[in-house]
Amino acid sequence: MSGKSNVVLIKDGKRLDGRKFDELRDIKMGVGVLPRAQGSSYLEWGKNKVMAGVYGPRKLHPMFLQNPTKALVRCVYNMAPFSVEDRKRPGPDRRSVEISKICSEALDSVVLSERFPNAVIDIFVEILQADAGTRCAGLTAASMALADAGIPMKDLIASCAAGKVEGEIVLDLMKEEDNYGECDLPIAIIPRKKEFALLQMDGKLSRQEYSKALNLAMDGCLKVYEIQKQTLIDSAKVEAN
Repeated sequence: MSGKSNVVLIKDGKRLDGRKFDELRDIKMGVGVLPRAQGSSYLEWGKNKVMAGVYGPRKLHPMFLQNPTKALVRCVYNMAPFSVEDRKRPGPDRRSVEISKICSEALDSVVLSERFPNAVIDIFVEILQADAGTRCAGLTAASMALADAGIPMKDLIASCAAGKVEGEIVLDLMKEEDNYGECDLPIAIIPRKKEFALLQMDGKLSRQEYSKALNLAMDGCLKVYEIQKQTLIDSAKVEAN
């Protein structure tokens, strides 16, 4: 985040895309999109387009990585080369490795991995189109794919970000706000207990601004959670019919 730009991000109390400060971008979700995966999901969040697939639980190889007390929850986050305007070099980079790690840890906090000793649960998150907030979108999609796979969990993971743009605390930053804003605060929570599974910050906030941004991001996560639940309920109704 540069925090410096000639781009006007807020005009007449509205953001570039017409949203209010506490308003999410449009979100659409679906599950069961990959027939060969145990569970899968597709998510559109603003201009972000994300697909997630779950494979497992299955026996972990090589065997020296096995844990006789629990499964390994392993998430791989990847951005497709065509997901951004300037074509990205294929393969993992420092950012994708970092996001893969934090996503693995966040998802491991809800999966009942002790039920699958010596196993691995692989989650693959593919960013097909990126427009800021891809780690939040990826985590949300991964959680839905796990639920679609029937993996036992304490709860879903819901994720959202808040940030500071032209001195204002706003919810769910879009691309221009992420590039030229002053701070980005992505979080992920376990909604029923309101526990944090992820908390990061890029930029600077005063203590008061941090508290406001955190509460706003938490509210955003709870709104995302309601969409997740409704999507799974609708999917179950379709399967029942």
